[in-house]
Amino acid sequence: MPAKPCIALIAHDQKKADMADFALQHQGALSRFRIVATGTTGGRVQEACPDLDVTRLKSGPLGGDQQIGAMIATGEVDMLIFFIDPLSALPHDVDVKALTRLATVYDIPMALNRATAEKLIDFQKD
Repeated sequence: MPAKPCIALIAHDQKKADMADFALQHQGALSRFRIVATGTTGGRVQEACPDLDVTRLKSGPLGGDQQIGAMIATGEVDMLIFFIDPLSALPHDVDVKALTRLATVYDIPMALNRATAEKLIDFQKD
């Protein structure tokens, strides 16, 4: 039996509740994935959906973004959903740009907001 595809979930502070709600609304689709998430985001998703298979990495600013970037580069991550807050200052903006660049270079599906994430998840149901 082939391994489950892997999806990475990340959300900036002001978007974490939205990510937890997204996960709750799409538990069925997300259950078909192995999920990796940055620390706090992963915790919020686990609280909302305790039955999902979530591996929590480090917090984004403490290296979690880079861990996920490395997983993209090695082919371990198949899709990225990253709820970015464009209205907040990001002290680790360089890491965010590097992560989105890697997702683009390795040509994996990437959603940076909920509207796009909804479309990607709906597409995965088919």
